Amino acid sequence: MQQAQKLKTITRKTTPMSFEERIQKLAEVQRGWVNNFRMASMLVKLQDVDGWIRNRLRYCIWHHWKKLERKRKNLIRLGVEQGQAYAWSRSRMGGWAIAQSPILGTTITLDRLKKRGYESMLDIYKKISPQLNEPLYTRPVRTVV
Repeated sequence: MQQAQKLKTITRKTTPMSFEERIQKLAEVQRGWVNNFRMASMLVKLQDVDGWIRNRLRYCIWHHWKKLERKRKNLIRLGVEQGQAYAWSRSRMGGWAIAQSPILGTTITLDRLKKRGYESMLDIYKKISPQLNEPLYTRPVRTVV
């Protein structure tokens, strides 16, 4: 199975698993993918994929809340004022549009996802990439006599 397809399957809103289990499986696939391509220069690509994965996770969270009242209460718990929380919880926009909206982008932030165990592919890549971790000059310098 292709790596992107694995990421899609794990982050699908209808895949029956807890958020912690989803994060754990996602981490396994991400580590494997980054280890496989660690020699390549792929910072920009990983930023794009990370943004997409974060939106998929926000969509899973939004879908998991299900009911309007639960959405409203959770938005209030995340720091949204009551009127806005009421309006967004009853929005007729689809879940994917809500996941990309400013309301979930500012409440379910990267820091909050990290607290739940999410590690971005870019962070993993920065830890293990040889281009980023090796000193600039690795060959021993030889004096010419």
